[in-house]
Amino acid sequence: MLHIYNSLTGQKEKFTPIDPENIRIYVCGMTVYDYCHLGHARAMVVFDMVVRYLRSRGNKVTYVRNITDIDDKIIARALENDETTTELTERFTKAMHEDAAALGVLQPDFEPKATESVNLIIQMIGELIGKGMAYQGESGDVYCNVTAFDGYGKLSGKKLEDLQAGKRIAVEDDKKSPFDFVLWKMSKEGEPSWESPWGAGRPGWHIECSAMARDKLGDQFDIHGGGLDLQFPHHENEIAISETVTGKPFVKYWIHNGHIRVNQEKMSKSLGNFFTIREIFEEFKAEEVRFFLLSSGYRSPLNYSVDNLHQAKKSLSGLYLALRGTENHDENILNCNNETVQAYKKKFFDAMDDDFNTPGAISVLHEMATEINRRKSQNGEGVCELSSALIKLGNIIGFFEGKIEEYFVSEEQSQSSDKIEKLIEQRNQARKDKDWGLADSIRDQLQKMGVVIEDSAAGTTWRYQ
Repeated sequence: MLHIYNSLTGQKEKFTPIDPENIRIYVCGMTVYDYCHLGHARAMVVFDMVVRYLRSRGNKVTYVRNITDIDDKIIARALENDETTTELTERFTKAMHEDAAALGVLQPDFEPKATESVNLIIQMIGELIGKGMAYQGESGDVYCNVTAFDGYGKLSGKKLEDLQAGKRIAVEDDKKSPFDFVLWKMSKEGEPSWESPWGAGRPGWHIECSAMARDKLGDQFDIHGGGLDLQFPHHENEIAISETVTGKPFVKYWIHNGHIRVNQEKMSKSLGNFFTIREIFEEFKAEEVRFFLLSSGYRSPLNYSVDNLHQAKKSLSGLYLALRGTENHDENILNCNNETVQAYKKKFFDAMDDDFNTPGAISVLHEMATEINRRKSQNGEGVCELSSALIKLGNIIGFFEGKIEEYFVSEEQSQSSDKIEKLIEQRNQARKDKDWGLADSIRDQLQKMGVVIEDSAAGTTWRYQ
């Protein structure tokens, strides 16, 4: 039986979906004004893993992940680049999809955009005003009246009176409370805008998700996910909006993934300590990055370092080495009567049923790899069955989706390139030292490897014959 840690209650709970025939999940997506960094990758991979696992248990899952394609950062970046906001967001949405696909992240069932949901947002703002939960300021901006919602703070555990007591917060002239947030923002001249009952403007960020989630999943749904940094105030604000409008509990289970940390600080664009997914792909395969992201529990902070990525690479390579040379993989192996296979399957599912414990599940995969290697060294009995099971269990969390040998082809090419570069460096040093015999010997070695080197004033380049 699956148990999930629910951020709303602060404890693990048995997962009981509202509708057993259709598990509904909403996850906050990207604001598309730049390339995704590793923190974004963690959120994408974690909730892809959650969806994959729920489906592997035979559940129908409707998965929604939104795109924020209008906000202040997008407008500022488009102006800086001398392009339209549409050109900017379409370019980075395409880049996000490419990065996600490389990481093995499946497309959500729905991917609504804020700019395509403006009418829904305007309707929801009207409902909030009608219930006394929103008001228009002198500037024309429309605000959510946070103090009118009795349950504010129930997700994060923060209380408005404590926040106000902790530090002095000036109330802007336009707001009734410093914690009130924008639902509709008046647009400046030249900025994108939509007509509304309150004037030409654009949606505030927090209400986007409330409107899109309600449209795609209804007044209530099972799981809302996102990074821990979104818990307050974003998710707290979503609850205030949605529960005021519907009069019903918004979400049954809240799931938050932990931060990626660099030197004990959260990786983020605002802190300037981030690495884009594409930069990391220059040194590591996408599957190795996915393995790294799932090698720790999703709620724990994950420390980024090249050493940790190399360790993940080594660990994943060990699994592939066990699978190398095995054949006749059985697609239905997990449903067979093989006692050994069923024992490993149970251990794997037991781990995953404990709040999506991917480190525990990966540990089971390594146990299987060890047993495969042991049997390979003996008579090979049962190797095909075990390797088939290892692949299928790995598939559940997004591993081993390509051909096994393809992993080694690219791995060997990478290792070969490193070796070639080192040999060229040694040859260049030999030439500087006027050790012509060593330089010629290295050139001969490279030629036997099928490598042609070309010397010029700019340096030495190489290519395969």
